[in-house]
Amino acid sequence: MTHGIDDIEVAPGIVFPDTSDGRTHVAGAIIAAPDGRIFAQRRSPDRKVFPHCWDIVGGHVEPGETMLAGLVREVEEETGWRLRRVEAELFRLDWDPGDGLTRHEVDYLVRVDGDLDAPRLEAGKHTEFLWVDEEALPLLRDARDPGDYFITDIVKLGLDAARDR
Repeated sequence: MTHGIDDIEVAPGIVFPDTSDGRTHVAGAIIAAPDGRIFAQRRSPDRKVFPHCWDIVGGHVEPGETMLAGLVREVEEETGWRLRRVEAELFRLDWDPGDGLTRHEVDYLVRVDGDLDAPRLEAGKHTEFLWVDEEALPLLRDARDPGDYFITDIVKLGLDAARDR
């Protein structure tokens, strides 16, 4: 059975940005488990951007792809899970990791289908995963500059939003 974009529930009020505007867009998936914990995965140590740091699922939206299609693809590529529902837009951020290319990122609280105890991490890109609750939140700060706790902040937003649903 194939799973298409039309099968994904999108909560009322969510408006996806136009990704055909020539800018570089990033789709971020803050994946919530039924108990409200948030999925994080560690980037491999040889990654160019944020090596060996914890991160949420996500990545660049490809040319010709919508934000929702990019979200679906990134969740599948990085975890093997299937996006089921987009519950909320949590954060928008423009950032440049130092390469001169501004990324326009939008992060969404999402729910997925699949074995949540056994994600299929993307080989060579991620090395481990963690389901984060309030107690585990400080673990996400490793190998980062104290001024760069974005991952902790975005996961906290996810925890708060998932609890409210």
